[in-house]
Amino acid sequence: MLVKSKLKYIQSLGQKKFRKEEGLFIAEGPKLVKELLEEEGVNVKEIYALKDWIDENKELLISRDVTEISAFELEKISLLATPNKVLALVKQFDNTSSITTKGKITLVLDDIQDPGNLGTIIRIGDWFGVNQLVCSHGCADVYNAKVIQSTMGSIARVRVIYTDISEWLKSQNNITVYASSLEGKNIADMQKIKEGIIIIGNESKGISPELFALANEKITISKKGKAESLNAAVACGIILSHLS
Repeated sequence: MLVKSKLKYIQSLGQKKFRKEEGLFIAEGPKLVKELLEEEGVNVKEIYALKDWIDENKELLISRDVTEISAFELEKISLLATPNKVLALVKQFDNTSSITTKGKITLVLDDIQDPGNLGTIIRIGDWFGVNQLVCSHGCADVYNAKVIQSTMGSIARVRVIYTDISEWLKSQNNITVYASSLEGKNIADMQKIKEGIIIIGNESKGISPELFALANEKITISKKGKAESLNAAVACGIILSHLS
């Protein structure tokens, strides 16, 4: 059973300010919570779940802080439209140290504002073995509940940092920077790469002129139809499928 103070505390973590203060984020649903519990290095602090989920996952819950709650209580603390059996409070990841780009593919996101897009890009990166992602300060918060849900657990395997991208790119010596664009070298004609920085632009504005000027290569996905553009996450997936 949840006391009123705990209920309010969990509800407060729906806001970025309180998530940052507490260093926690919310993860919901059987698949996501189970994946985080099984992933090495993930600190799941507290779990609130229905009795049937607890009974089904007893082996995973040894030495865990688990509270059995009712469906009504879960509905009160859930950030989902349809609450799903379990909610966990998870410690945010330590992403303060610098990223090494040598010998790796790194994704850079320029003001990706839709939480679903950000979460999907993290998941796509994980699929293609890209385990580091650099976001501008204008991107959605990586610990937003919609981002976490969209990653489907990949948040535990892809490192995400926020920085001034322009200054960061200027410090990346001898690493090719690829800018996704409506015009440029067709990725279908390119060889796969083992290292490089790939910039994905804002959903409506694309890559800012300042960042575009810092790119060594302009790349594009050839089109056959009449659509004006591609969803940022879709474009990211297509680019990585050709280049990674």
